[in-house]
This record gives sequence, C-alpha cells and structure tokens, in this order.
Amino acid sequence: MSETLLSSRNLAFELYEVLDAEGLTQRERFAEHTRETFDAAIGTARSIAEKYFAPHNRKNDENEPRYEDGKAILIPEVKPAVDAFLEAGFLNAARSFEAGGMQLPTLLSQACFAHFQSANAASTSYPFLTMGAANLIESFGTEEQKQRFLQPMIDGRFFGTMALTEPHAGSSLSDIRTRAEPAADGTYRLKGNKIFISGGDHPLSENIVHMVLAKLPDAPAGVKGISLFIVPKFLVNDDGSLGERNDVLLAGLFHKMGWRGTTSTALNFGDNGNCVGYLVGKPHQGLSCMFQMMNEARIGVGMGAVMLGYAGYLYSLEYARERPQGRLPDSKDPSTAPVSIIQHADIKRMLLTQKAYVEGAFDLGLYAARLFDDTTTLPTDDERKQAHELLDLLTPIVKSWPSEFCLKANELAIQILGGHGYTREYPVEQYYRDNRLNPIHEGTHGIQSLDLLGRKLAQNGGAGLKQLIRLIAETGARAQQYPSLTALREPLEQLVNRLQSVTLGLLTDLAQGKVNSSLANSALYLKVFGHTVIGWRWLEQAIRAEAGLAGGNAADVAFYKGKLQAARYFLTWEVPGCHHELAILEARDDTCLGMQDAWF
Repeated sequence: MSETLLSSRNLAFELYEVLDAEGLTQRERFAEHTRETFDAAIGTARSIAEKYFAPHNRKNDENEPRYEDGKAILIPEVKPAVDAFLEAGFLNAARSFEAGGMQLPTLLSQACFAHFQSANAASTSYPFLTMGAANLIESFGTEEQKQRFLQPMIDGRFFGTMALTEPHAGSSLSDIRTRAEPAADGTYRLKGNKIFISGGDHPLSENIVHMVLAKLPDAPAGVKGISLFIVPKFLVNDDGSLGERNDVLLAGLFHKMGWRGTTSTALNFGDNGNCVGYLVGKPHQGLSCMFQMMNEARIGVGMGAVMLGYAGYLYSLEYARERPQGRLPDSKDPSTAPVSIIQHADIKRMLLTQKAYVEGAFDLGLYAARLFDDTTTLPTDDERKQAHELLDLLTPIVKSWPSEFCLKANELAIQILGGHGYTREYPVEQYYRDNRLNPIHEGTHGIQSLDLLGRKLAQNGGAGLKQLIRLIAETGARAQQYPSLTALREPLEQLVNRLQSVTLGLLTDLAQGKVNSSLANSALYLKVFGHTVIGWRWLEQAIRAEAGLAGGNAADVAFYKGKLQAARYFLTWEVPGCHHELAILEARDDTCLGMQDAWF
C-alpha cells in the first residue's frame, strides 16, 4: 500500500541514520526508552492519523465551522479524532512520566506529530495549541495557576489558545489596546478585542484557557508595557469544578481560504465589564513569556508546512506513476502505448524539486527538535547554552523557509496533476490552500527576516552564527571522504564564504545606524540564509546516503540513490542561484526602499 502521510523509510533514515535518535537513550531523561519504544509510538501515531484524522480532512474543508447562537459548531468527526489523540497520550508525549507523559524526546514527539499534521492540519491544531499554552503556564504560572488550569490541560479536559492580534494592530503588538485593570481580589478585569484566534471557541473540551496579551494602567509604551494573562472561558472554582461563564464573547468566525476546519475567531473580552484574568509572570514582561509559546508555534508552523508539502508530494508522485499520457520525445509512433507521466523529464523535474524541498525541510524541522532536546538534556550548562543559541538562530528559518518552499512544492503537485490538480475532486488543491496560511501566521516572512538579520545574527556576540558556520565546515570536511560529493560540497562552500562576507557588511552597517538600508532587503537575506541551511542539511543527508550505499543493503539502494539525486538537485540547481540575491544585498540595492507611494 502506498504511503500518503510521509515515507516511513525516510523517517527511519532521519531518526536513526542522520539524527542519532538512539543516542538520546543514553541520556538520563530518556534512559527507559529504546528504538523499539520509539517505533511503537510512531506506529501508534500513524495508525490514529490514518484511522481518525485523514478520513475527515476533506469534510473539514467542505464544512467549515458555523457560528450559531454565540457558539462555534464543528463537524462531528473532529471530537473522536482529538479524543483518540488524547487517549493515546500524544498531548503529553514529551512530558515526564511523573506528570503523566510519555517522556519522549522532542525529536520523537515531533516525528509522531508529523503524521497528524500531514493527515489533517485543521483538526490537529486544537491539541497543538493546547500543548503550547500548557507549557507556558508550566514555565511562568504560579502553583495555584498550575493546579487550577495546567493540570486540567494536561488531563485533556481544558484546551488552550494564545490571543495576541487585535483588529487595528495586526502584527504590531506594541500597539495593542486590550487593557487589564487590577481588582480587589488580586485578579484583573480585561477589556478589548482579539482577532484570528485559532481554536478560540469549540465544543471539544470542558473549558478553553486563553493566554491573552494586555496592558496594565501603568504600562510603559511599546512592547515593554505588555503583560500576560490567563483568561478562561469558564471560571474555575477552588475545588476544580467549573464556575460561571467568564465575560469572553465569541463575536464571530473568519472564513479562510484554507485550514477551514480550525475555528478562526474574533473574541470580545469584557463587554459586560467582568472579564476575569490572572496575571502570568511579572507585570510588563508578558511578551518575553509569550515568546516561549510563539517560538514553539513557529517551529510547529514550519513542520506543518513541511507536512502539507509532503502530503502533496506523495500524492503527485503516486499519480505520476499511475497516469499514462503521451510518449517520450524520441518515440512518436501513435500505435505505441502511452507512458506513465513519471517518465517525462519535466515531470521528474517537478517531482525532484518537491522532494528536495520537503525532505530538506523535514530534516531541518527534526534537527530543530533534536536541538531542543539538547537544550534540556546535554550534560553541561555550556553545551545546553550552545544548543539554545543555535536553535534560536535557526527558528526564523525553521518557520519561514518551509512555509515558502513547501508551498511551492504544493504548487508543483497541482501542476503534475494538470487540470485534475485544479479541481476539488483531488486533494492537492486543498493542500495548497491549507499551506498558504503558513507564510502569514506566527510572524510573516518579512517579520521573520527582520528578526533574523536585525536581531538573531548579532545576539550573544554572534555565537549562534559562528556555531552554524563551524558545523557546516565540519560537514564539508566529512564529505571530502566521498569524491562523488565534491560537486555538491563546493557550491555550498562558495555560498557560505560569500554569505559570511555579505553578513559582516550588513551587520557593520546596522552597528553604524544604517538600519533602513541594511534591512530593506531582509527577505532576500532570509531566502539565502535558508538555502544555505537546507543545503547543509542536504549535504549531511548525502553523506549518510553514501555510507548507506557502502553498507551494501540491496533493498535500500534505490532509496539512497534517490537521496543523492535530491541532494544533487538542491546543491547544483538551487544553491548557486543565491549569488544573485547576495549581489543585490551586497550592493544595498534600494529599488524597493526608494519606491514612492505616488509612483504605484
């Protein structure tokens, strides 16, 4: 049977040949795990995703949530799927055994979650948002808040959201207007409006815990005046039972191009003057707390983009193998049978491009998950700090590069199916529509590029960047033992050398106060930096593929040769093209910056 969610062989390659998942079992936190327990968790995830999530993916799309009598109404298939996810323990996959979790490495929990993201992005989003909100309360909440809100979330009784965006401000959080007034009992009364709140209302849980950004009366201007609050849909009594409905109103639902099965809500807080909230962390430091959930969400968005690209790739691959049409250019005899379209060179080009994008990004997403494990379980403080610096640097890439290039993979999947791909009778058009959200939410490409070039590169004295350059150099050195990889290695080395030079120049200009001109073309910088990182990850995969071929397992020859061909494509077709963007960055081209409103 063909695989529709992701390639199990590729997943095993990533986990056990590239990222050394088994090595994590040598660390104390994961010592009770083995490859067998890892594979069992993955098998369970695949089974639940195929049985409960994938079957209603199309129905979710065709029957988006309805707003009726102040409530959001979902199709009935969503709750059994989410319940199966909860019952199998995936909500707490990475949480400790003592807290009721599986104590899996993040690498393995991400590998499990990938199946759900591929099967049904919309239904999967409800528990994923809850995981991020729960982690936030666990990190910054008081003991009372943890007992009142966190434990029911861990138990799967309460779900969570994050409420940041406001109608007038969009991504500009410094301009939010939601207010929080202190009350005599130590709680707060919130008043304001939030929009695009995913999962802001639904019938899947007893309660919904909103993590809300708001400003106190004495808040300084800008982002330094933002505080974070827990605002439950229903108040919770001291004994844990649900109390009265909080003053949080579902004002309406947004109707999206894709990802239609997830409620996207407009919420009004405090219309009746009695919206109770609980301060999380210290006053005016809410954004720094919320960044934990936002960064988790950004990595999740990146992996979600990967898996939608992956699903489209696998479907178009199967279609290309089964669809007979036309004849090869050197065989025009109409009496001969048509060939399957996978034999046409241009179809191979589009499939190979998809493979290079989705499998390169899949590797990066899992690598980021492995880095997260390193931030918490490496033996020394210095090692954990280094892992954190590298993960922090890579987070804008993990979010944005797959959101752009796995979307391009979806576009190519449609093209391979031709006219059929543009119809709703085939799933590839939905994958494209669903994926089109990912370049927007949790920080657009432009915002991520400003974060990368304007902040991440230089922080901690450029420690993350120096570490990345060293790791790429180490990979290049190991690649030298395979002469066949010279043509792949050299373009990456050339790109890294020039990228370092351009980066130094841009950072020098920023340090001298030339902010606008330095950041004007940051989106190009993000693309080049992302291609550099993905090129590095493909060179790593190529090394492991060469080692696999040398191992002599005949059953895997085609798999490893496919890896090498995809690496060859990316490093010889995609990477050299980045020098054009670097030339624009090097010249501080002001074509876009200099454009005037009146000229449009």
